[in-house]
Amino acid sequence: MSWDLFSTGHEWPRLAALALAFALSSLIGLEREFRLRSAGLRTHALVGLGSALIMMVSKYGFFDVLAVEHVVLDPARVAAQIVSGIGFIGGGLIFVRKDMVRGLTTAAAVWVTAGIGMACGAGLPWLAVATVLGYFIVTLGYTPLVNRIMGTASQVCITYAAGRETLSRILHICSENDFVVQGCSLGQGTEGGCATATISLQVQGHTPVSRLAAVIMAMPDVLDVIVAPFDSMN
Repeated sequence: MSWDLFSTGHEWPRLAALALAFALSSLIGLEREFRLRSAGLRTHALVGLGSALIMMVSKYGFFDVLAVEHVVLDPARVAAQIVSGIGFIGGGLIFVRKDMVRGLTTAAAVWVTAGIGMACGAGLPWLAVATVLGYFIVTLGYTPLVNRIMGTASQVCITYAAGRETLSRILHICSENDFVVQGCSLGQGTEGGCATATISLQVQGHTPVSRLAAVIMAMPDVLDVIVAPFDSMN
């Protein structure tokens, strides 16, 4: 490829596409950064920027080779390698803690960001912009929609005296108050020389979770109840 391309202005549309990929990817990264996710602004910006660059290299980088007779290249092969290769980052963002899976949404965001960068590099800017709009509709709009339909999800952490069948009574109270238990994790400890157990429940219901916490706290064996919102868009 001739270096004269830099002086003829042929590179400016490609630089503009690269800048668009950088800006759109950074928007997704900012949303992940505000949610304190493991892959934030820098990761998403680099994924989108790199995908756009690789896509443009695939599309424009072999013109001098294609000028040779009988040389045929398929640029779609490079695009396919980006899609499969981005799974390396996505796989590292997903982790399982006991029976709860975290990081799926962030991994999907990285995958979408790679697609946005590829669209910019392929010369499809409006497709990239539409994808970013769709991303924000999902991440910002779907959580309130799901909460309205299914009820608000909360994390309830309960510490109680171990070995007194308190767990079964806690689960029964959740059911009585129309809360669905979607996940739980158990732990053990000591407090004041006595064995204690700690259960973290992911519950979902249409009534205020503070009411459920008050009922559980009134149980004689319960030592502490902590309630926090559960962010399903992880």
